[in-house]
Amino acid sequence: MEFQHAPVMMTEIIENLKIKKAGIYVDGTIGGGGHSSEICKRLGEQGILIGIDRDTDALEASEKKLDEYTCKKIFVHTNYADIKNVLKELNVDKIDGALLDLGVSSFQLDNESRGFSYMKDAPLDMRMNVNDAVTAEDIINNYPKEELYRIIKDYGEEKWASRIADFIVNERKKNHIKTTLHLVDVIKAAIPAAARRTGPHPAKRTFQALRIEVNNELGLLEKAVDDFIDVLNTGGRLCIITFHSLEDRIVKNCFNAAMKGCTCPPNVPICICGNKPKAKKVSGKPICPSEEEIEINPRSRSAKLRVIEKV
Repeated sequence: MEFQHAPVMMTEIIENLKIKKAGIYVDGTIGGGGHSSEICKRLGEQGILIGIDRDTDALEASEKKLDEYTCKKIFVHTNYADIKNVLKELNVDKIDGALLDLGVSSFQLDNESRGFSYMKDAPLDMRMNVNDAVTAEDIINNYPKEELYRIIKDYGEEKWASRIADFIVNERKKNHIKTTLHLVDVIKAAIPAAARRTGPHPAKRTFQALRIEVNNELGLLEKAVDDFIDVLNTGGRLCIITFHSLEDRIVKNCFNAAMKGCTCPPNVPICICGNKPKAKKVSGKPICPSEEEIEINPRSRSAKLRVIEKV
């Protein structure tokens, strides 16, 4: 299966990165190389693109896609949260810009064997890195009911989380839940018919929650954002695309903390911590896709782009 993914807000990303021909840029979620291809177009022979991804299929596809460009390209199989170690191993001190696209690629959603989609029958996997140990099947069949409830409620923001957890536990006592559509049937049975008639697909929020848990998507995000800001050169920019409120809230809070600097309690009349702002905001409100882009690529609808600049 060819790795296909429509890069979200391409024009906005390129405009905000302000790419220098001899700069060093990191695409921490390189996917199929969509965003990176436009970065490479603007880099000269002295420029460097470092592409990171947890998915070996993504790295293979991006390496092939970017082969035509003359800049130096380095591909690393790891989590973007490991950015400081990646740069240390490459003997790179600072970078001029970075991009994190936190969405699941179209390739991963459409590849039935990966188990990300609630529309196609597949093994309950959902691992972005297929070498990771824990799958969605493990979670569904082994986690205590209380943990399932917490995951579905917190990560999926699902109002029927309690009923869904109950139905999963009752079903797995009778039958091991191995496939996506088996789980979808359990979720549909848990949600009252009237509630299923409106809003998104009834399994959407639970599948989102499972994907986040399987890949620990939120666990390392806060540290990763701080680390990326640390490794930027002065004037370097970090662009982050989020697709749900949990991610966006973490990114927003991290950006605000980096811009504030001072960590003294509000009742202290003057700053005694000495911390200075690390960065400044580039855009006020998050940047959203245009109506034209949403029409062409409906999966971009929930995307938000936040940009920060190192000072």
